[in-house]
Amino acid sequence: MKITAGGVVAAEWTKFSTLRSTWLTTGISVLLLIAFGAIASASFSGGGLTSVDLALSGSVLAALSVGVLGVLLGASEYTTGMIRATLAAVPRRLPVLWSKSLVAGAAAFVTMTAGAFAAFAVGSAVLNDRVAGIGLGDEGVVRALLGAGLYLGLVAVLGVALGVLVRSSAGAIAILAGALLVVPGLAPLLPDSISDAITPYLPSNAGGAVMALTHTDGSLAPWAGLAVFAGYVVVTLAAAAYRLKKTDA
Repeated sequence: MKITAGGVVAAEWTKFSTLRSTWLTTGISVLLLIAFGAIASASFSGGGLTSVDLALSGSVLAALSVGVLGVLLGASEYTTGMIRATLAAVPRRLPVLWSKSLVAGAAAFVTMTAGAFAAFAVGSAVLNDRVAGIGLGDEGVVRALLGAGLYLGLVAVLGVALGVLVRSSAGAIAILAGALLVVPGLAPLLPDSISDAITPYLPSNAGGAVMALTHTDGSLAPWAGLAVFAGYVVVTLAAAAYRLKKTDA
């Protein structure tokens, strides 16, 4: 029987949707986004942040969570040995990677976009009275919330790529956490000239630019930042595709 692209996507969706860890991780991601946004909004008393910044304050931890979701989809079959059966059914191999990426990215985009809008709604409702709120009709708000979904969807794809590339859930999660959390935290320890030059281009800083309403000198514009982060994802996907195609399962 001929294997179609739609059939591979459907198979990967079945694997994705029938895992308990999928729904648990997705639920945690949305909960982190909403809960941290609500806490930040309720406790904030001033300091230059907007209600969008406050609502999306949980995006760092949500990114790690959806990234783990992608890693599990990409690497779990290597852990169980099921990847051999998958590649026997899809001998061209690469459609498996593209389908896993599509499923994880689309699922993360839909759920996290909904989570971002929910976080904004909840955050606006509990926002401290001393802080001026803004609405969906204000300039850049919808872009920032949709951008949060796009960024987090790309993080899920990055997780898939790392999972397939490293073929170890623990190893891929460590690399993901290092790229999104550890490296940006270490950058300020570098000499100012170097730190200022590279900080806007670090993965989480570049991707997070699309969620900001205001930008400081040296930060990337919203879509430029997202494009830089997408570049990281594309490079990682290319490396994963090469290993998938050229090495044994």
